[in-house]
Amino acid sequence: MKKEGHPEYTECEISCACGHKLVTHGVMESMHLDICSACHPFFTGKHKLVDTAGRIEKFNRKYKTASSNSQTQAG
Repeated sequence: MKKEGHPEYTECEISCACGHKLVTHGVMESMHLDICSACHPFFTGKHKLVDTAGRIEKFNRKYKTASSNSQTQAG
């Protein structure tokens, strides 16, 4: 078998933009994440519900005027 065929498996420090750090093992020496389980709203319980009904009404108003304009130009 060839020597040096596989990368070296060492300790890896994973750091997040929020400051949370985790030490694990991997082939990289360090990794940087934008978001992790310590700061993600789903895991922290700080997520908020989006008002989908308001968004749907806004969408319908926007495209209702666009479709009525195209019908008057075509007819």
